[in-house]
Amino acid sequence: MHKKKIKLGYLLRPHRAVLALAFVAVLGEAATDLLEPWPLKIVFDYVFGGKHMPAWMSEFLGSNKVAILHFAVLAVIVIALVGALSAYAEKYLTTSVGQWVMHDLRRVLYHHIQRLSLAYHDRKPTGDLISTVTADIDAIQDFISQALLGIVVNVLTLVGMLGVMFYLNWRFTLIALSVTPFLFAVVYIYTRRIKQASRALRKKEGEVVSVVAEVLSSIRVVKAFAREDYEEARLAQQSL
Repeated sequence: MHKKKIKLGYLLRPHRAVLALAFVAVLGEAATDLLEPWPLKIVFDYVFGGKHMPAWMSEFLGSNKVAILHFAVLAVIVIALVGALSAYAEKYLTTSVGQWVMHDLRRVLYHHIQRLSLAYHDRKPTGDLISTVTADIDAIQDFISQALLGIVVNVLTLVGMLGVMFYLNWRFTLIALSVTPFLFAVVYIYTRRIKQASRALRKKEGEVVSVVAEVLSSIRVVKAFAREDYEEARLAQQSL
């Protein structure tokens, strides 16, 4: 049987403009995640503490601690608004792309299943095909809507945090990163186990769906046999 492989990039290609806008929203979301502690730093350093402000800030605010506090509150509000708008735009755009990709993938897969030979359908349980068309494509849609650009956000945030940490104190940063190899080892081990368990789960789901599909497709015959068994059991009980 000829297997037709469909790459995810081929399905995402018609939605490049929308994904580009979503990526800009991701950058805004990552930037606000990094800037969230900044207003607190301003308050602790320049209101409660005695550190000298940068030149641009001192020219703009002077030495008035109330003005500095108002600026920190305004910065919190602006960062929260930009972060919320960026998160909303990213979720809206990626969800739209995920729905369109799910539609295109199901259409392509449905036409491909129709072109398969009868021998293939004799060997392949119907439940596996139903599970592929429904659950597997739903998993792809969830990946595009929730994880695709979410991975980018997490990576950018992590890189930015590492940059800030190295800038503040590179020695403590190296100490904090000393546990990274052990974490990677644990994640690698459990990732392999999760993949094996996921494949076994998909196989069992296909078997369950196959049984349900066969029963529902011949529900009249099943109920007829069940009724006959019930009548036989009732007559046997009456004879006793």
